[in-house]
Amino acid sequence: MINIHKVDLSSKSDIDRFVQVPFDLYAGHPQWVPPFITDVKTMMNPEKHPYYEHSDAEFFIAEKDGKAVGRIAALENKPFNRYHDAKDAEFYLFECIDDQEVANALFKTVFDWARDRGLNKMVGPKGFGPLDGYGIQIEGFEHRQMMNMMNYNYPYYRELVENLGFVKVVDFVSSYVQPQDFQLPPKVRKAAEIAKKRGTFKVLDFKNKRHLIQWAGRIGQAYNKAFVDNWEYYPLSQREIDFVVDNVMTIVDPNLIKIITKDDEVVGFVFPFPDVSEAMQKNQGKLGPIAILRLLLEIKRTKWISFNGVGILPEFQGLGGNAIMYAELERAMHANQQFVHSELTQVAETAEQMRKDLKNLGVRFYKNHRVYQRDI
Repeated sequence: MINIHKVDLSSKSDIDRFVQVPFDLYAGHPQWVPPFITDVKTMMNPEKHPYYEHSDAEFFIAEKDGKAVGRIAALENKPFNRYHDAKDAEFYLFECIDDQEVANALFKTVFDWARDRGLNKMVGPKGFGPLDGYGIQIEGFEHRQMMNMMNYNYPYYRELVENLGFVKVVDFVSSYVQPQDFQLPPKVRKAAEIAKKRGTFKVLDFKNKRHLIQWAGRIGQAYNKAFVDNWEYYPLSQREIDFVVDNVMTIVDPNLIKIITKDDEVVGFVFPFPDVSEAMQKNQGKLGPIAILRLLLEIKRTKWISFNGVGILPEFQGLGGNAIMYAELERAMHANQQFVHSELTQVAETAEQMRKDLKNLGVRFYKNHRVYQRDI
């Protein structure tokens, strides 16, 4: 018999059981990267996560013969619904053994949760903020998960959700390219040079984290404006912007960050992150002194770099700003001989121009994560 248990957020043991589910499910899996346990617990803490200032979430565990065999979170993002005039609920943190009956029980619970709130659609996986990663992985299972910037799941997850009547909303494709092979077409490089000579745009480099932090507020505001045409967009609160920027600062290398400005305002950015997945696998979700040391060492020796945050404000895309952005992407790839592999992480198919640009630049789409929806 399957029992669905609602997590009591005041109970440490309940929270620990919810957090533990994927650690048991993917134990020893070479491609799964354990999340930071503190990050998951922050998601489950209304006192700490800025999402709860405007929206709601609840968490559920599926039990079979007394054992936790699945979990799911149900979310109602109220600013998203207001912005898009929608009545969506979202699911996230879905994990499940290969058992349709367990998946059915979990989703029935979140469907009922959503209906009770007057919502009429379930969408997901979709998390608490823009760094949480989107979708169920449907391609590229042989490749390691890129830190916690995306989800990893077993291939059978697709069947579990599609058997429940979920259909595709949007795919998020991740691309692979060897940094030294990334070369701009001459016409793009020339367009970037012309735009720079006009003096409309400037490129800002950072020598240290202190300098970067001075620009953090303006970078956050630009991030909030750059993706207004994307499917997943909603206007972030100031505390959410600060939360995203603070999290980014923990693993960022200031020497790699590229910022495009106009009149001292940030209008574009290229955010590269050294991939610390291998250290995260060794740390198994922990963040003690030894774990932190592993992460710091991995930043210096990893051969992989992720670009997760490449954007230009829409009003500047036809004025040479996008050419400069791609020129800076090329410069970031070539700047450090340490990196021999790179990933452009999770570009939505609704970002049509960027997807087209990347294909023309010779990248290889090698992972795909699909966001699903179902009327309820």
